[in-house]
Amino acid sequence: MQSTGVEHLQATSTRYEFKQRFRVPARQAYEWCTDYRTDDLSLMGEKGYRGIQRLTEDTLILTESVRTGTRTVRKRKLVKLNPKELRWYNVQLEGPFKHSTFLYHIQPEGTNASRLRFTGLIVIYSKKKLPSRRVSRIAHMERKFDAHAWVSLAKAMEREIATRK
Repeated sequence: MQSTGVEHLQATSTRYEFKQRFRVPARQAYEWCTDYRTDDLSLMGEKGYRGIQRLTEDTLILTESVRTGTRTVRKRKLVKLNPKELRWYNVQLEGPFKHSTFLYHIQPEGTNASRLRFTGLIVIYSKKKLPSRRVSRIAHMERKFDAHAWVSLAKAMEREIATRK
């Protein structure tokens, strides 16, 4: 059996949520969000590389290398799409939050707007059990980072869809 690299670490689970409004109809928002492209990281204000491997019509593997300060963070994610319900999720196969799951649901708000409901179910690994305050702080920082990325993505989406009209 292959080692996952986390056998001797303590695992802690936590969750966080946020919503992001889009001035775009729900179906268009979903299609834009799930049309994975190699330049998506730059839309979030990040520097790095994204590889996209489409396994099936509704299943992808994303491989990312993102530069953060003086180090490079590598992630590998399994993405499953559910276009009928305007939902998708990704599971981090490799990276700082290995085995974490991120849930996305686009909900209509009238005919010309929509809202993303995001839930992060993260697994945090450490050499010793983390105090609950530390786990809460990590969840808070991840929520802040992800919510900020989605503000940037919402602006990019709205600009791009407006120029198509």
